[in-house]
Amino acid sequence: MATVKVSSQVEERTWEDLKALAAESQQSISGVLTEAIDEYVQRRRVRPKVRSALAKSVDANRKLGDLLAK
Repeated sequence: MATVKVSSQVEERTWEDLKALAAESQQSISGVLTEAIDEYVQRRRVRPKVRSALAKSVDANRKLGDLLAK
């Protein structure tokens, strides 16, 4: 797939967190950024009613989610 060069500015702490995540997951910073942007775009495209229903479901089942996360 073709790539596009982008330039932006982020807070220094965010950049350090991103570099650490890339190292921990053995990915390039570019790979982590691409994955993060893709997930963000997909999440933002979900209809507002669906997001609202999902948020309500997560809130209603928070205890179960916390138990499953352990």
